[in-house]
Order: sequence, then C-alpha cells, then structure tokens
Amino acid sequence: MKIKLKLRHKKVNRSFFGDVMVFIPLALVAAFMALPLIYVISNAFKPLNEIFLFPPRFFVRNPTMDNFKDMFLLMSSSWVPFSRYFFNTIFITVVGTAGHVLVASMAGYTLAKHNFPGKNIVNRAVILALMFSTAVTAIPNYLIMSKLKWIDTYYALIVPALAAPVGVFLMRNFIIAMIPDAILESARIDGASEFRTYWGIVMPSVKPAWLTLILFTVQGLWATTGGAYIYSEQYKPFPVALNQILNGGIARAGVGGAVSLVMLIVPISVFIITQSNIIETLATSGIKE
Repeated sequence: MKIKLKLRHKKVNRSFFGDVMVFIPLALVAAFMALPLIYVISNAFKPLNEIFLFPPRFFVRNPTMDNFKDMFLLMSSSWVPFSRYFFNTIFITVVGTAGHVLVASMAGYTLAKHNFPGKNIVNRAVILALMFSTAVTAIPNYLIMSKLKWIDTYYALIVPALAAPVGVFLMRNFIIAMIPDAILESARIDGASEFRTYWGIVMPSVKPAWLTLILFTVQGLWATTGGAYIYSEQYKPFPVALNQILNGGIARAGVGGAVSLVMLIVPISVFIITQSNIIETLATSGIKE
C-alpha cells in the first residue's frame, strides 16, 4: 500500500513539473508576441514630449487622452462627415465578409463532394490562383472593373473579395477532411435537399474553417483604402480619412498613435470573440469513418 501511494505521488509531481516546463516557454513566447500590441496601446496615450523622447520609452509615463480628443476634433472639422467614411468601411467589411464565406463554402462543398466535368481543372485553377499576389492581379482587376463600369463603386472592393481563392481552398480541404461521405448519403436518403445538407450539415461541421475566413477577411477589408478603385469621397473607406489626418506632419504624431489603436480595435475584437469557438470546434468536431 505504501509503495502504491509513493508511486502515485511521484506521478503527480512529474506531471506538475512537466506542465511548468511547458508553460514557462509558452508564456515567454506569448509575452514577446504581445509586445507590438502593448506598444501601440502605450503609444496612443503618450504626450508629444514622450513620443519624441530619446532614448524612446516603451511604456507611457504620463498617459493622456489629448491624442483622442485631437483625433475627434480633426474628424469633426472635415467637410465630409466621418460617419460616412465609417459607414463605408462597415458596409464593405460586412457584405464582403459574409459574401466571401458564402461563396467560398458553396464552391468548396461542390469541389469536395460532387463530381462534374472539369472538376480537376477547377481545383488546379484555384491552387494556381493562390500563387499570384495582389500586386500581380491589380492591373487585370482594374481593367475588369473598368469594363463593368464598377470603378468608384462599392462593387470594386466587394466583388474581388468574394472570389478570393484562399477561401475556396480552405473550405474544400476542411470539408474533405471533416465530413464523411456516409453522412451526406444519409441526409440524401432521408430526403434532405442539397441546400439543406449544405446549410444544416456541412456548415456546422466546418465551423473552424469559416470562422478563420471571417478573421482573415475582416482584417483585409477593414484596412483597405480603396486603392485605384475609389475616387469619390462619399465612397472612400475609413482608413483613407485617418490617413488624411496623419498627413499633418510630426505635430500629429500623437494623433497617429490614436489612429493606429482605432484601426486595431475591430480586428482584435473579432479575434477575441471567435478564438474560443475556433479552439472548441477544432477539439470537438470531425467524424472519421
């Protein structure tokens, strides 16, 4: 009996020290990765004398809200209401994200679980499209938008986001890996329509995939400036207005810190809201035949 208790006690100690040895390096890596975010937050509350201090300080000593007050003052003095810029970004982000998830999931489901002529060609085209960067496709996209008369409209930013190949590639691979054909066959035998099978079985099972798409798409669309597609002030997104504030020179360095924090709030909020769902779904979803 004493031997058993001794062995059990030894096992608990080994497990505890093993957890500590794993936790310490992970905590150090997490702290190192959080440093840029901490610096942005600290910089947003620094007065001008601390921003230009040499050697620079990582943490703010005398926090102030003047940077945010100056930012809102500059916003209110603009001849185009900042609420218009904000609405443009919200509209582009929400519609583009929802549309991309819907289009990518439907295309991924079709490529993963249906056979049709030219399927392999489409799959190869999707993989090939992943090799091209945004700079390479900028001119063809502009020519297409010009032919469609979509320049200086919301379509010029939303439609290309719907057809991003990374979403189709990700959804297709998740559906292949996590949804057995037997489940789909059972649904069809029970009389479920194709859309009901897609919406009621496929989408809940690949929740990690479309949550990941939401994160990436929101991050990209929230920070977009419209580039060469948007010219009218009434269609320009929020980052353009914030960049105009930063053009005031070094006197607006403090406002620049506040602008950087404002631009980070939405992507970080979306990540915080969805990360627990992603981890939980990755741990519990998926059925193997």
